[in-house]
Parts: sequence; C-alpha cells; structure tokens
Amino acid sequence: MAEVEQTRHEWRVPWQIVALKAAGVAVCAVLAILGDHRQLFLAGVAGIGCAVLAVRDLIVPVRLSAGADGLVVTGLSGRERISWNDVDRIRVDSHRRYGLTTELLEIDAGDQIHLFSRFDLGDSVVEVAETLMRLRP
Repeated sequence: MAEVEQTRHEWRVPWQIVALKAAGVAVCAVLAILGDHRQLFLAGVAGIGCAVLAVRDLIVPVRLSAGADGLVVTGLSGRERISWNDVDRIRVDSHRRYGLTTELLEIDAGDQIHLFSRFDLGDSVVEVAETLMRLRP
C-alpha cells in the first residue's frame, strides 16, 4: 500500500524584517541614552515594543502553514489549528491611500478573522491566497 505524500506549505517572516526590527531596537536604545527624560521614556517604550516583536519573529517565524488537513495560524496568542470546514472565506483586502497600496490576506474562520500582510508571510498575499484556495477542498 503506497503512502500518499501530503505537502505542507509554510509562510514565514522574512529575515530582513526581523533585522529591521532589531535595528529599531538599537536606534531606540541610542535615542534613550542621548535624550532627556521624556525621550528616554518614549524611546524605551518603542524599543521594548520592537524587541518583543523581533523576539517573537525569531522564536516563531512561521505565521501560517496549510495542508490538506487545514491551517495552522501562529501569532502572539499562540498556535491555532483551523480545519478547512471552519474556514468561511479567504480573500485579499486591498486599500489605496496616499499613493500606496496595502494588501492584507483575510482568513475568516467563524468567530475569528486572521489578517496577514506580506511582511508576515514573506510572499505576495495574492499568491498565498491562490495557494490556499487550491489547497482548500
């Protein structure tokens, strides 16, 4: 009896984005050292925020994975498995403002909506949506 190979697709945060967040931490640290008390507070809060996001990206770089059994979404709140039966809609939401176009992948799973940008996925959200639609039974 031959085993059927199941392909699993993964989308992860690009290393360039993690490096940019780490650089933000360094810039905030320099601003905190060189500034006054107000600047120390603001730079400290911004630096801590960037550090939390950078550490999250290093610990859990894969944001979305999909296979025949469904989706796995990973974020700040942990990891969640979503079966294809629970996915109501997959679409790309596109907004144009100030000459820039922002695209978000929207996965509607009942009571939850998961949003991903190309900075979360490391790939075009349109291509990811097309791949998910092909995988969805």
